[in-house]
Amino acid sequence: RLGERFSVRLASYDMTLPMYRVLAALRQDESKTLTELSDMVSVEISTLSRLVGQLVRRNLVSRVRPADNARIVRITLTAKGEELADELMPIAAMFEKTAIEGLDPAEVKLFKSILRHIGRNIAGL
Repeated sequence: RLGERFSVRLASYDMTLPMYRVLAALRQDESKTLTELSDMVSVEISTLSRLVGQLVRRNLVSRVRPADNARIVRITLTAKGEELADELMPIAAMFEKTAIEGLDPAEVKLFKSILRHIGRNIAGL
């Protein structure tokens, strides 16, 4: 339900939840390969490749081949992508804060741990 509500808010930016996750992941860790991003944002590589293509066309991310390894492509935020991520991340934080209101920090930690565990289980299907 939280994802649905946040998706409605993202629509006014012409963004989807997976697009936001890519921007947020790159804002925290600068650049990633498609495989690394796929693991972080829980999107299949083929779907993620198309999504990154859309973000490239919107000048929010760029694809860069490192000089020392031409076999890989690293995805990096552009200045425009950084600005949008910086605008959206506080909104996401507000959604999370609202969702966990009334829970103590230990409960939140346990809840997030359980969600990560479930995510790993599902990834094995």
